[in-house]
Amino acid sequence: MSRDYTQLEVWNEGRKLVVLLDSFTKKKSGKELPDFTSYIRRAVVSVPSNRTEGFEIRTSESTLPFLDIAGGSLYKLENELCLSLDQNHISKTDFDKITAKIILCKKLISGFINYYKKIENEK
Repeated sequence: MSRDYTQLEVWNEGRKLVVLLDSFTKKKSGKELPDFTSYIRRAVVSVPSNRTEGFEIRTSESTLPFLDIAGGSLYKLENELCLSLDQNHISKTDFDKITAKIILCKKLISGFINYYKKIENEK
């Protein structure tokens, strides 16, 4: 595995998700839905941040909780977007674009979780 987290696809895709959602929330300006905007900004930043923090620990046992938090943030984010779509606060096009990136990030996080669990089981 790479010794530099910036080389990891999971981290880079998390960054892309942050940029995508930042662009979306700026477009909405936050005035219409300040709580929603604040919440999704915090949730999305949690994904690459927790992945990075877990990466630096370098033990499976200590890394897994950070990956779980990152994954949980993705599920919360997806839920908030679904609720926003239901209330017509987000277009179907924006929803689909953001959700596709969330799904990719969930798959990548899940892959890392499985990797670390495999390491734990081999001990």
